[in-house]
Amino acid sequence: MPHRAPFDFPPLIGLLPDSAVAKYLSRGMQSGRENPPQVALRKASTILSEDGARWRTAPIRELLDQAMTRFDGEHTAADRWLAPRLHATLRMTRSEAGDSRLWNHLSMLVAPDYVVWRHKGAEIAQSSRFSGPHYTQCFSRLWWVAELFRDGPDYRPVEIACSVQDVLNTTLRLDVIDHRPTAQALLRVLENLISTGRPRLGDHVNTLSSAVNTAGSTLVYDVLAPDSAQLVEDLQDWIAEAEGAPPVRWDGLPEGPDDGRVPTASVDALLPLFDKLLAEAPLRRRGRTPEEEADSPTSPAVPAPRRGVSLEKNLPAWMR
Repeated sequence: MPHRAPFDFPPLIGLLPDSAVAKYLSRGMQSGRENPPQVALRKASTILSEDGARWRTAPIRELLDQAMTRFDGEHTAADRWLAPRLHATLRMTRSEAGDSRLWNHLSMLVAPDYVVWRHKGAEIAQSSRFSGPHYTQCFSRLWWVAELFRDGPDYRPVEIACSVQDVLNTTLRLDVIDHRPTAQALLRVLENLISTGRPRLGDHVNTLSSAVNTAGSTLVYDVLAPDSAQLVEDLQDWIAEAEGAPPVRWDGLPEGPDDGRVPTASVDALLPLFDKLLAEAPLRRRGRTPEEEADSPTSPAVPAPRRGVSLEKNLPAWMR
């Protein structure tokens, strides 16, 4: 049976402060037993624009309803399908996507039922899935995984990234994946692990992510593997085209902004380093059940990126 929102949602996306989420998010909402207090939440919100087609909620709501219908019984699999389509539907700049109030509005007024459907544990969905960091909040993490792992207009790398939950739970936290060749090289290693049938993929992803993060900062990888300049005007054109763009396809990937591909040579330059880092790093055994490993709300601590230090100190010994 198709899913439908059990409440009236606003026609346009708005901005909802963190303080309002803290005030109105109840355990009843987190468990799915209660609908959001729409009147109070709308009063606390600010509408983004009255005439921007890209801020309309109906296309987003339709996507979420379709995801719940398609992936009923395998909720984690919805991420791989939804992430590129949410990104292609909600067209905006990284600066706009960095405003947590937008994601608060989606989770509290537009689709709190999806948050519960996707992230409810034994009793409730964690509050950070409604309002939290970009790598934890239900919708923000999907938009950002698509933004950081797409290759220009090509969303196929995003599907690879979402095929292992630890990419979203751990790798998405790292500053170094702002460097596009680093992000694509990580996925190339992951794709190879998948193709060879390597067991415990999540452990390998966490091990590699931690090793890559410890080995160097974004500056280091930019020296080893320069990125091409992203085409800002092409991105802006893609955003502007939202006014007349048809809904994204449910079967077959949409096309993202044609704002520049990642240089293949730069990705190739990083692969030997990342393969060696994975081979030499101790594999982390987490001792979790398969269900916990499939969709853990937390993940092993990842060392913070080290910035402003010398290139030589950040390189592994074999490359110095």
